[in-house]
Amino acid sequence: MTAAVFTACKDDDNSTALPPIGGYSSADEVAKADLVAYWSLNGDGKEAVSGANPSKSANVTWVDGVKGKAAKFDVGYLAYDAMSNLGENLETGFTISCWVNVSNNSTHPSTFFSLTRPNEWAGNINFVAETGWMPATSDSITIKGLLVSEGELGWQDIRNTVKASAEDLAAGQVAYANKIGGKWAHVVYTWDNTTKLAKVYANGVKISNPAWENRDATASKNFMMTAPTRPILGALETYVTGTSSDAWNTGLEGMIDEVRVWKRPLILSDIGALYDLEKSGR
Repeated sequence: MTAAVFTACKDDDNSTALPPIGGYSSADEVAKADLVAYWSLNGDGKEAVSGANPSKSANVTWVDGVKGKAAKFDVGYLAYDAMSNLGENLETGFTISCWVNVSNNSTHPSTFFSLTRPNEWAGNINFVAETGWMPATSDSITIKGLLVSEGELGWQDIRNTVKASAEDLAAGQVAYANKIGGKWAHVVYTWDNTTKLAKVYANGVKISNPAWENRDATASKNFMMTAPTRPILGALETYVTGTSSDAWNTGLEGMIDEVRVWKRPLILSDIGALYDLEKSGR
């Protein structure tokens, strides 16, 4: 499936008069009761649920995005203080959704969202693109979710497979190249602590390799957060604090728009509706 290329859309002031998509008139209605954070990035870095502004930022400008304005990061980030909505209530499950525009660079990953652990590069929840794995000429992006848990669950990640060998395919792996490099794409990361399933999606389609989605075959280990946590868009904790000497650990080079976090895993139909609504400027 080839991702569509979108031009910037204006917010539609008459969305309620338009036909519903998936039962919703606007993206703000999707799982509204369980939304715990929302960054529209419509010309500023304010988070709508808490009202928080960045406590620290670097190299961010505002450009036309998928829905209004978007944040353009030139090796930059937006970092926030701890938010009470982003804590233990995510341990039972979560969804992170955003629009991104990144390209492969052959050298380093691209961080979209990290919910940090103090003094550690990897946060409790990390949503990234492994843009350092492929040649810069490739338009296939590896989208990856990583959670890091206290206790027995430990480190668990999920991603799409760009290429799979015949042996991999015979073992049940599924490749999804996605072809979203260098253009706007809607990406989603979900975790369900009951089923122990982690999944990633692009443009309303599940792209994660199903062979890797079950992160605990015993279904007995739980995701446990390390506190305090704080959200960062565009970088990891130790890059923001200046305590990392790793060359791969750097700020984002790319664009992000419409970042949303829910305290439960969204179902596929809601993810598809969210994609279509935001693509339409609703």
